[in-house]
Amino acid sequence: MTTNRPQRPNPELAPKPYQFVSFPKDRPKLQRPVGHHKYLSDRLHGTLYLKLKVQTSVHVSTGVVVMGSDIGNNRIPLIKTMIQGVDQKLAIGGSSLKGCIRSVYEAITNSTLAVITSKYKSQIPRERLPCRNKEQLCPASRVFGALDWQGLLDFNDAKCEKMGFTAGFMPSLYPPRPEQRQAYFVRGLVAGRKFYYHTIRAIDKGQNAGIPVQQAAREYTFTTQLHFKNLLPEELGTLLIILGQDPKYPIALKVGSGKSIGMGTMTMSVEKIEQPQDLKQRYSSYQLSESDELTGEKLQKFIQKNIQAAHLHLIQKTQLEELTAILRYPTDREPPAEMY
Repeated sequence: MTTNRPQRPNPELAPKPYQFVSFPKDRPKLQRPVGHHKYLSDRLHGTLYLKLKVQTSVHVSTGVVVMGSDIGNNRIPLIKTMIQGVDQKLAIGGSSLKGCIRSVYEAITNSTLAVITSKYKSQIPRERLPCRNKEQLCPASRVFGALDWQGLLDFNDAKCEKMGFTAGFMPSLYPPRPEQRQAYFVRGLVAGRKFYYHTIRAIDKGQNAGIPVQQAAREYTFTTQLHFKNLLPEELGTLLIILGQDPKYPIALKVGSGKSIGMGTMTMSVEKIEQPQDLKQRYSSYQLSESDELTGEKLQKFIQKNIQAAHLHLIQKTQLEELTAILRYPTDREPPAEMY
């Protein structure tokens, strides 16, 4: 019996498009979260207004395959869909962005893993297992949430500024197989957190087999808002580093599917920050005070002040440098020429 399924090459010969960020040596410091019962006067509250720019094509799958004619392209028989509003504009779910940003936050702070696969539970260091007690949470869980704890951030969906989409291509991809590569483990335990490199472009279709996908092409832009409450300066500063606002650590995010073939690179900019100076006035009036909005030079001073606090009180320098080596953007790295 013959098969047309592509054969996996020798994994020891093919270069891998990913690398690992090691775990910090110290155990995570678990603390009680601050709570949602009131806006605390010694904490930070507000909204980040973000612009996301597509650098390599982005596809965040809905899990639904439809006929091309159903989404306005009669030349494609079948296509994997991305979220699209009634206005025909693409969108990226807030939960997708939250997961992407949380994974980086966990890696550069001394935090536990948020989610694990039960198959490999015995190979994960005990101190890195997900938080299960809402009274004792790691730095990432206190901000993003954990079992029975909502967290301090709210992510809106990101909406494309341009109408329509492009039809891209997704080859046949394999799930990770850690048991076949020793780099995943050190002395029987997982080596760290895995991140894919950025590349200058996504692979071309060529002769590869695969399926068309609905995607946002290079230079598409999205806008969204991220609401925060009761954050410490170092917690907000860490978020801003992840959003690429620290010139010493110029990182971009990998969003959606096809990370291994170069897809999903997005850069972010903070357009403005809304930060109420007087909470009583903010919630007793329909009119926003101009002093509540930070833009231009004031915005940059505010961003750099909180980033400095993050480096002093929260960031794990070794892990941030390892991560930056992987997620640095721009890059001159080529995508895999063939299946790896």
